[in-house]
Amino acid sequence: MPFVRISLPKRFSQTTKENISTSVHHSLIQEFNIPDNDYFHIIEELEPQQIKFPEKYLEINHTSDIVYIQIIAGEGRTLEQKRNLYREIATRIANSTNVTPNNIIIVLVENDGGQNWSFGNGAIQEPKHLKK
Repeated sequence: MPFVRISLPKRFSQTTKENISTSVHHSLIQEFNIPDNDYFHIIEELEPQQIKFPEKYLEINHTSDIVYIQIIAGEGRTLEQKRNLYREIATRIANSTNVTPNNIIIVLVENDGGQNWSFGNGAIQEPKHLKK
């Protein structure tokens, strides 16, 4: 049930875009224990003028290869799971593309996993894999 929005440069190849999405998905499976078919991603291709970032922030350099990953997920994961997720995403993306870990920005937004989602039919579903 994570909902993922990946915002990245339009100039990236389709293979790079797919590898980024797959890297995020497999990291979520591994670190957040989501089901394999829980795959809701939007890949947003942006022109250079639509992507704003500082060249250096918190002693981390950024380039025009920057990728923003927003993950909306049900709450209940530990700090350790979140750290492991961020590291796993960065590692998988770096290993499958030319995007370096310093250019991967991840924002996790948590909400109540029960009442704040509808996966269709105009109804609130109660995924069994979420902790209560």
